[in-house]
Amino acid sequence: MQVALAASVRTLPRGTGLAYEPKFDGHRLVVVVRTPGDVLLQARSGRIVTRAFPDLVAAARRLPADTVLDGEVVVWHGGRTDFALVQRRAAAATAARAAALARSLPASYAAFDVLELAGEDVRGQPYERRRALLVDLLSPLGPPLQPVPMTTDPDVAETWYETLPASGIEGLVVKRLDQAYPAGRRGWQKLRHTEVRDAAVIGYTGTARRPRALVLVLPGEDETPLVSSPLTAAQRAELSAELARRAEEAAEAAEATATAIGIGIGEVPYHPLDPPLVAEARHTSTRHPPPEVLRLRTDA
Repeated sequence: MQVALAASVRTLPRGTGLAYEPKFDGHRLVVVVRTPGDVLLQARSGRIVTRAFPDLVAAARRLPADTVLDGEVVVWHGGRTDFALVQRRAAAATAARAAALARSLPASYAAFDVLELAGEDVRGQPYERRRALLVDLLSPLGPPLQPVPMTTDPDVAETWYETLPASGIEGLVVKRLDQAYPAGRRGWQKLRHTEVRDAAVIGYTGTARRPRALVLVLPGEDETPLVSSPLTAAQRAELSAELARRAEEAAEAAEATATAIGIGIGEVPYHPLDPPLVAEARHTSTRHPPPEVLRLRTDA
């Protein structure tokens, strides 16, 4: 299932016929229900993550057969969403571990679109109609499946943008009310508080089995390699698995070293990657803390 994407903007779009939604800091997740006993959860990359979220699977069984939702899985902690906790949930390797995490770190699903409803493909219908269908579908069910808030008032959206970061909301998504679902295209717009960019992963620190950080080349940083902040446990496992799949390249990299700039540290040795990977990173400039890796884009 190809999901819709959003292009970054630097100012809040205004005009008639626009809808504004808070952008949650979680993991993109497509919920596919074929029968109450046949529920599938798909990440943005296409990877199936059903086993990692048994609580959402149980909730999705209340949806009509042949229904598909698009949204974001989040974990609330201390009154705000916590991206690192979502990553812990997504990295659950066994059914027992996933069940334990579901009890200690319950997930919520912030749904922002319906793609299929009771067997009818509604992607070609205007967003305004799909939004009404989504609200009618989920409002009677309640948490953990919930429609994201939406407004057509740009002043309300601007207030959200200014006040909701304390709750872990990272910005806004803007859609046209008359717009069909733009599967696989950047047909929406997003306004973020922090700059998130795709970076080239040219190497890693640590070892192939226990990587510690990535070495990134960010656009607009005159191609100076920068060492990221430490990877999460889920990211280390994902990178290690990717390196195992690229065994020949990893073996060559293990024999070679280069140096990159660690912010506040100086030169740091690392193992080069050829060809490089791609990662989504949050960073502003070299005068700020190291770039934070949000996710590896092994699909890129």
